[in-house]
Amino acid sequence: MRTAVYPGSFDPITYGHLGVLKRSLDVFDHVVLLLAVNPTKNSSFSVEERLAMMKEAVKEFPNVSVDYTPGLVVSYCKKIGAKHIIRGLRAVTDFEYEFQLAAANEYADPDIDMVFFMARKEETFVSSSVVNELHHNGVNIDALVPPVVLEYYAKHKK
Repeated sequence: MRTAVYPGSFDPITYGHLGVLKRSLDVFDHVVLLLAVNPTKNSSFSVEERLAMMKEAVKEFPNVSVDYTPGLVVSYCKKIGAKHIIRGLRAVTDFEYEFQLAAANEYADPDIDMVFFMARKEETFVSSSVVNELHHNGVNIDALVPPVVLEYYAKHKK
């Protein structure tokens, strides 16, 4: 079975993330949606909230599991025997960051490859940061995130 890991902060998970995930399932038998916590980032949602949103958002996919790591993604991949890391690319700025990340991952473990999926044109602007900014400024984000994310935003207003 070909297993890949799709890491991210998923703060929150968006339809852009889910678009990349769905397309990756055409290539891999099983995908682990991995919450990889970056301690330098200020998150809008807790680890527990993000995991709950991720699990709800992918519940229709039997060949997707959700997990968490506080460490390096390549170490997680090695632990579960995955040889591929999935990443989405939206723009040239993503490419520069991902190119550096791929080089660092290759240095840490040359047996693990990065697999990139280009964002669909309608999702090129969708990122968790953009979604958070739009939401906090009163813009309707229903078309950008799964319903579970809207529920968690509503809980945070109380």
